[in-house]
Amino acid sequence: MTKNVLVITGSPRNGGNSDLLADAFIEGAQSAGHTVTKWKAAEKNIDGCHACETCFSTGKACSYDDDFNELAPLLAKADVLVLATPVYWFSYPSKIKAAIDKMYSFYMGQKPLKIKESVLLTCAEMDDMSVFDGVKATYDHIVDFLQWTDRGCLAVPAVQHVGDVVKTTALHKARALGNEL
Repeated sequence: MTKNVLVITGSPRNGGNSDLLADAFIEGAQSAGHTVTKWKAAEKNIDGCHACETCFSTGKACSYDDDFNELAPLLAKADVLVLATPVYWFSYPSKIKAAIDKMYSFYMGQKPLKIKESVLLTCAEMDDMSVFDGVKATYDHIVDFLQWTDRGCLAVPAVQHVGDVVKTTALHKARALGNEL
């Protein structure tokens, strides 16, 4: 069955390590026949949720007119959501975090997402796997709350400089995750 896969990236570095992970995953998913859209949060004008609770009341997902309203239709048609992000100060970079926070609009606006599966691709410069705890805990809570099936988490440590991920087996693993959807 062909799936509609949405990959939201968090890195501000095109060709950075998490961006390369996303591209490898996309390659694998497309080779399996899935339709994939990549949305680069770092390149968007997106603010955090204002908690105004007027979601979808103006005909748009968010009453504040920013690029989340470009993302919302992509979320609405996705079967699978992939978050591909570096770790910034033990959490998500601000732009991808804003996009995640604004997904609240679907809950508040009583517009259930058809997403049933998700994947987390993440990397960090530190070699200690505990650096991923914050990103992973947030992801796990979202998956549990929305009753999605977690199709995998690929956490890659010790990749600080652009392209360091190429020297690991992570791109192969990301491609395989995409192919196995």
